[in-house]
Amino acid sequence: MKTVLSRIACLGRDRRGVAAAEYAIMAVGIVIVVGAAVVTLADPNNSAFVRLGTTMASTQTDMINNLSR
Repeated sequence: MKTVLSRIACLGRDRRGVAAAEYAIMAVGIVIVVGAAVVTLADPNNSAFVRLGTTMASTQTDMINNLSR
């Protein structure tokens, strides 16, 4: 009976589960912040990449036209 009580007492002093729970809560917070940043910056990034692609395509066309002259 004494060993059962001592094991139960050890469970109260064991902090490994608490640390794991704290890390899990912190990870969830990071995921929420990153997700919000992605949603917030999706439109500006998309328009920037579209503009970049259009500029690269027109530059490539201009270079090909200049080489064939």
